[in-house]
Amino acid sequence: MDERLKQKLQKLPASPGVYFHKNAAGEIIYVGKAAVLKNRVRQYFQKSEKDVKTAALVAEIFDTDWIVVDTEMDALFLESEMIKRYKPKWNILLRDDKTVSYVRIDMKSEVPYISFTRNPVDDGATYIGPFYGKSSVEKAVRMLRRIFPYYIKPYSGKKTLDTDLGLTPGIEVGRATPRDYKRNLRKLIRYLEGDREKLLKDLEKTMYTEAAKGNYELAAEARNQWFGLKELQKKIIFSDKEFLDISSDQALMELKRLLGLEKPPRRIEGYDISHQSGTNTVASMVVFLNGASARNEYRKFKIRTSTNDDLRSMTEVISRRLRHTEWEYPDLILLDGGVAQVKAILPLVEPHGIPVIGRDKSGNHARSAEVKIIVGGKIIPLSKSSHLARLIARIDEEAHRFAITYHSLLKRKNMLK
Repeated sequence: MDERLKQKLQKLPASPGVYFHKNAAGEIIYVGKAAVLKNRVRQYFQKSEKDVKTAALVAEIFDTDWIVVDTEMDALFLESEMIKRYKPKWNILLRDDKTVSYVRIDMKSEVPYISFTRNPVDDGATYIGPFYGKSSVEKAVRMLRRIFPYYIKPYSGKKTLDTDLGLTPGIEVGRATPRDYKRNLRKLIRYLEGDREKLLKDLEKTMYTEAAKGNYELAAEARNQWFGLKELQKKIIFSDKEFLDISSDQALMELKRLLGLEKPPRRIEGYDISHQSGTNTVASMVVFLNGASARNEYRKFKIRTSTNDDLRSMTEVISRRLRHTEWEYPDLILLDGGVAQVKAILPLVEPHGIPVIGRDKSGNHARSAEVKIIVGGKIIPLSKSSHLARLIARIDEEAHRFAITYHSLLKRKNMLK
């Protein structure tokens, strides 16, 4: 380790966060989370015995950056988002696939239960993840169980020890109804998907509004959940052995410079169209806040005016979205399309001062497709290793996934008619 990096590591804070190891070319080669950044990051450079792979990673580290977050739970979710964006080679080389985990909740079931899986399938259930570090996310979700009780097995109607401990909603003893249970599961999903700050505000508001109406049980439930989440922020979710400062996100700073914006775009919305030979045409809207996905803000649209015309479909969905003034307007729109799509949308967004760019894949929808963006009618190729290219690809991939999921749902429904 050279003197420059040694001096930089002296500035590491005693705070939770996510760190980024980089090679000499500036490429992110490993992303990790820490309860205490100062302790965790310095461990890599201590003269202790390391396994062969870890030693090889350390030998390649030229620089390290980090982002400080409020809680270890935030670090857990941010790490997952950054690994999905950058796909660092050493996260793959060091990772046992068994450590990757999704949280599965089947909200279609009358009495859902929560489980973990490595392999999400297209079965209509809600999958949250992937999370890297199976034990960490399982521990986090177990801690949330004390705030939002849930079942861990298919509902049998029988009382168990978990019922007595308050770890189930208690449908089996008349403590709650399936409707009550699903209402609280939706809060849990919001928390896991990153909507933590707004959830706390909503719970606080519910406390007062329900109390004013005389609904003291609902007010008490919201109060207990609010205090529980506040207390959770103080707890350790993972050990050192195992929202965002936007100026730390280089991709957003690159966008600011490239587009000549006054400040980095905090809210980016990505759009994609999906159909099969003009049938079940749908559109997706995904939202990234401060460079990280915000799934609770995602929206889906069933296209009304066209079937096999992507240009017309995109115009429709942007027009409909802009009418929703109750949704915060974006600082930037990213379209899955080329020059024609961008030019068609410009007249709609210009009155609102919203910049728009496109990603032109020229028919190549593979993950390895070259990243080219459309800015002001010009095609600008980006280096695949750049922070901006990784962010654009991540948003575009998420918009495509969300659109395909909705299209598949409509297709199944129509087949059952």
